[in-house]
Amino acid sequence: MSGTHQQHADQCKSDFLIATLWRNKPLETIKAYIALTKPRVIELLLVATIPAMLQAERGEHNIILILLTVIGGWMGAAAANTFNMVADSDIDQRMGRTRARPLVKHTVSNRDASIFAWVLTVASFLWLWLLCNSLTAAVFVMITIAFYIFVYTKWLKRRTHMNIVWGGAAGCMPVAVGWAVIVDQFPEGQPQQWWQAIVLFLIIFFWTPPHTWALAMKYREDYKAAGVPMLPVVRTPVQVTRQIVWYSVATVLVTFLLIPAAGWIYAAAAVLAGVAFLWMAIRLHLGIKNGAEVKPLKLFILSNNYLAVLFLALSVDAVLGIQTIGEMMGWNTTFF
Repeated sequence: MSGTHQQHADQCKSDFLIATLWRNKPLETIKAYIALTKPRVIELLLVATIPAMLQAERGEHNIILILLTVIGGWMGAAAANTFNMVADSDIDQRMGRTRARPLVKHTVSNRDASIFAWVLTVASFLWLWLLCNSLTAAVFVMITIAFYIFVYTKWLKRRTHMNIVWGGAAGCMPVAVGWAVIVDQFPEGQPQQWWQAIVLFLIIFFWTPPHTWALAMKYREDYKAAGVPMLPVVRTPVQVTRQIVWYSVATVLVTFLLIPAAGWIYAAAAVLAGVAFLWMAIRLHLGIKNGAEVKPLKLFILSNNYLAVLFLALSVDAVLGIQTIGEMMGWNTTFF
């Protein structure tokens, strides 16, 4: 049988199995489509979008607009993650951590997953443009999806150990999307202070590498088997943890840049949570350097909690409309 005929036969077999599964276990198929969107990864969307929008309209908040933006952003992130699963299905087959994913188990076909992703992409664009009245946000989502798939997934991820550093920029975009929605609603005033959105973007940008590398240290052999040159695969543990420390330092320092535009709640969280995050990164590095038994996953978990605490503090600070540090100090209120 020729290669073309074999591929066609395999596709027909896969489609038959999927059709049978849908007929017999519709709930399992629905769960598979949900899994394609990587729900846990999308949590970052909520962590980043909501505080950005609250800070952009500090002291005021439109719950309906925030909810609509989160839904539109969710569809965009879900589309990007689904496209990513389609593109990475060959890698997922070789990694123990990802062998249970829907495309590997043939719960959903690559074709159906692609259609699902395209539907989500179009829906996200129209939702943000028409319901959130923000063409800028809609365009940002399209740029993010294209960047995540063509720049990160298809190029950076398989070619360079710096993949997550530059590719992680896609994960920072929910901040820009949320801020853009507020800008388009309120063309004058606080939302125009885009420097704050840039700082929030940079916080996530510098936070992403230590967060991801800590996880990659645990699953180093998986990435190696799949041929993905994550930093822990191509560098020694000491070199990896040294980079983790430097990026953690950069993350904490960048969080301080937003203090003049926020109140004491955010300021306290930035300092206290920052110290805890940085100490855990340093502790991991020293443990590796001294040959002690370490658990990188602890840093991964702490990094999640760190970002959640930081952005929760910013959200509470913004909702309460607490006087900013910049205002307390008598600095230029137009800028801050």
